[in-house]
Amino acid sequence: MNAKHYATRGATPSLTDTVAEKIRQQLILGHLRAGQRLSEAALSEQLEVSRNTLREAFRILAKEGLVRHEPNRGVSVVVPSIADIIDIYRVRRLIECQALAQAWPRHPAHKRMIQAIEEARQARDTGRWLDVGSANMAFHAGIVALADSVRLTKMFSDIAAELRLAFGLLDDPEYLHAPFVDKNIHLLELFESGDTRAASAALEDYLTQSERIVLSVYSIHVS
Repeated sequence: MNAKHYATRGATPSLTDTVAEKIRQQLILGHLRAGQRLSEAALSEQLEVSRNTLREAFRILAKEGLVRHEPNRGVSVVVPSIADIIDIYRVRRLIECQALAQAWPRHPAHKRMIQAIEEARQARDTGRWLDVGSANMAFHAGIVALADSVRLTKMFSDIAAELRLAFGLLDDPEYLHAPFVDKNIHLLELFESGDTRAASAALEDYLTQSERIVLSVYSIHVS
C-alpha cells in the first residue's frame, strides 16, 4: 500500500509494507517482467533491507497475486492468464469510466493526467516505448484519482502491476503503446471541456480496443 493510503487512515506504513510497495512500483514501471525469478540476495541489497523483511514483503505480494513461491525454486513474478487480463479490464471499466464521468473537470488530479501526457510525448519522440507505457499507467492512475477514493486507488495500483506484467510479455511495445498517446490527449480534451459523459464513453471504447490488442497478441505469444 502506498504512503498516502496510510496517511489517510492515520497509520504509518511498516518497513515490510514500504518494501512491498517499492517492488510493486518496479512491476508497474516494467522493471520486473512476468516469469522473472527474483533473487533475494540482489533485491535485499538493492532495497537495503534484510532477507527476512524481503520475505515478508514477498508474502504480501503473493497474496495480491503478483509473485509466487515454488519449493526449491524460490520466488518469481507471476505470469497473468488470459482470464486475469479479461477480469482486469472489467475492473478498469468499472473504476475508470465512473471516475471520469462523475469528476469535476478542474479536479487537482487532472494535473497528473497532463504531466503523464507530456512525459508520454517526450518518450514517444525519442522512441522510449517502455517509458511511454509507464506514462500511460500514470495517466490512468490520474483518472482513478479523480474519484477521491483511497480504496479505488489501492485497487488500481494492484491491477496496474498485473497489467504491466501482461504488457511485458509482448515483443513490440511500440505497437502496444503508440496508439494510446493521442487517445489520452483526446480523453483529456473531452474531460477538460466539461463533457465528462463523452469522455467516459470514449474511455470505454478505448479500454475495449486496448483489451483486444493485448489479448490478440498475448494469445499468440503465451500458449
